[in-house]
Amino acid sequence: MDKFVIQGGARLEGEIATSGSKNSALPAIAACLLTGEPVTLRRIPRVRDIRTMERLLVDIGAIVDVGDDYVSIRTPAIRSPEAPYELVKTMRASSLVLGPLVARAGRARVSLPGGCAIGARPINLHLAGLERLGARIHQTHGYIEAEAPEGLRGGTVRFERITVTGTEDLMMAAALAHGETVIENAAREPEVQDLAQLLIKMGARIAGAGTATIHIQGVEKLRGAEHTIISDRIEAGTFVVAAAITGGDVRVTGCVPEHVQALVEKLRAAGVEIRETAPDTLHVRGNGRLRSVDMSTEEYPGFATDLQAQYMALMTQADGQAVITETIFENRFMHAQELARMGADIRIEGNRAVVTGPTRLSGAGVIASDLRASASLVLAALVARGETVIDRVYHIDRGYEKIEEKLARVGARIRRSE
Repeated sequence: MDKFVIQGGARLEGEIATSGSKNSALPAIAACLLTGEPVTLRRIPRVRDIRTMERLLVDIGAIVDVGDDYVSIRTPAIRSPEAPYELVKTMRASSLVLGPLVARAGRARVSLPGGCAIGARPINLHLAGLERLGARIHQTHGYIEAEAPEGLRGGTVRFERITVTGTEDLMMAAALAHGETVIENAAREPEVQDLAQLLIKMGARIAGAGTATIHIQGVEKLRGAEHTIISDRIEAGTFVVAAAITGGDVRVTGCVPEHVQALVEKLRAAGVEIRETAPDTLHVRGNGRLRSVDMSTEEYPGFATDLQAQYMALMTQADGQAVITETIFENRFMHAQELARMGADIRIEGNRAVVTGPTRLSGAGVIASDLRASASLVLAALVARGETVIDRVYHIDRGYEKIEEKLARVGARIRRSE
């Protein structure tokens, strides 16, 4: 099992490039099931979750051609409308194939998803939405089975609470449904908007993506298309925090500054200098003197829950007391215990973490519990005295493309070890 070995104390300097968005690429790959024509997706990050989704599509019946930064997918027929547990047990995004399979094949059998242990991400919101579109759904032996032999039909779906994956799944299903579907209380994330752009290129009729209400007029058939995935805002945000926590001087390129605006505002309040020097570049300069700033996670355009762990690592080095409130997932402070092993002063109070700093972190053996927790431990290790060994980095490989190589190129003393 791979580990990261990190010697702390290096100041990051230079340029670091952002990859395509994993969270945008996964639904885009699932959308390829909606047509028998080839769909080419560019700027696909080569991370573990993407490889799992590609294997799943091959199992279903797709022909997948993988290049350096693209994937071309053609699904002439749905051979097996199933997502088996053995394939998807490590990936939450497996539920994204549910809508496309029911829409095109009239049935689907999808294992309840696995993935990070950060709390419940109930699939019941997806299922209630599909039932509103006429699907018959039941659960048995750990699988969701859905049927719509006469096809899905449009309807109004109002989510009880905002769900990104649910919005994406219903949007794909509705693209081939009979009549109009209205999704209310829809997620507004950039990844939802990116999926809508791909579907529109494929012939879907979608309006309102990026707002709380999305209208989809179903069409009889979708066609092939080419699409370039947006940049990964969570990776970009992680690199911005890496520069700030090390007092570095780093240009984060290939990003969309607007997508990380909530993080940028918090970091500026904390004393970090951040300038947009090009439409796709953020220049980050840390002066080594950070102020504590409270933060609460929110749905987009608020502060992303996927950047909460990284922000917590940063606040261990800030002067004062920061209260971090997690409103999206109920079990997303698992990294706090590992940060405490490195010397962080963190007190958990329900869905709040109180971080007192600055503390002088020291290297230790720590364990990654989920994808973003892994990133927070890497950031803490960059400023810790001595050597930190992070175990179970397969979590970070699910969502970051060669993060150790990217950080090493800007001065981090980090290596992968078995």
